[in-house]
Amino acid sequence: MKLSDVLGCVGGTALLLLASIWVPFIGPLISLLTPLIFLYYSTKLGLFDGIKLAVLTTLVLGLFARFTGQTQVIIFCLEFSFMGLVLSELFRKGLTLGKTMLATVIIMSMTGLFFLFILSWSKGSGPFEMLLNYMEIQLKSEVAIYEGMGAPSQEAAAIEAYIKAFMDIVARIYPSLMILGTAFAVWLNVILAKALFVRTGLEYPDFGPVDHWQAPDEMVWGIIVSGFALFLSSGGIQFFAINAFIVMIAVYFFHGLSISLFFLNKFHVPRLIRAGFYVLIMVQQLCMILLVLAGIFDQWIDFRKIHRRMDR
Repeated sequence: MKLSDVLGCVGGTALLLLASIWVPFIGPLISLLTPLIFLYYSTKLGLFDGIKLAVLTTLVLGLFARFTGQTQVIIFCLEFSFMGLVLSELFRKGLTLGKTMLATVIIMSMTGLFFLFILSWSKGSGPFEMLLNYMEIQLKSEVAIYEGMGAPSQEAAAIEAYIKAFMDIVARIYPSLMILGTAFAVWLNVILAKALFVRTGLEYPDFGPVDHWQAPDEMVWGIIVSGFALFLSSGGIQFFAINAFIVMIAVYFFHGLSISLFFLNKFHVPRLIRAGFYVLIMVQQLCMILLVLAGIFDQWIDFRKIHRRMDR
């Protein structure tokens, strides 16, 4: 392990994690790239040196957090470094993209839940109450920054009202948001790792054609059961049903996105038109709904006319 590796890992991790504090609005998104640093160094140096580098980075940032009072930096560093190490090991096993994503999301969800219980126990509050309070504080701090930039008081008041309504919704669907947030972070780092690995000469796994990916056929029954449970139940069952429904809808969205990517590749659509198509998906809810429906009905229609014996 070279000094340049240590400085690169510690410095890069510090910059990305502090972006969530110092950079308004997009800071949390930037910090999601932190696992990429540990994934890169663990792949480059090996698992043992990767673990040593993760421990050293956590200790250095822990000292910084102690003097600045930013204790959440330690938690994020532990979680993101562990995600990078997990991904590096799964990359070495040569699993499919679906299995790599699923295994990492399960491991990270369980680990995040463990850290959440430990942290909430140390603060004497419930784990999910602490999480919701933290989210509310973060959102209000963003409003304070917005007001400090000279925003009209009417707009700030409207944003605060939106925050209250938003938190009411989050209180009902936070488990699915945690799972989807973890999945998005894993997906983002897996996708961006390819460009980094190719640029630095590291071996990137052969995940096969992404445009052939599909959700498990049996998942459609989960959609049906959870959909009925939303209207025919209440209390804890409804709470579980709505969160399960949201997660499965997200899976079918990516199934539909894979179908659209298949046809974009088949007809050699130019990059500029592809970019416009992706932007349209992000801003137009109807496109998202159509992709979800395409993913659900693909097991009967088989839009791509491909064999369904793929390893998921």
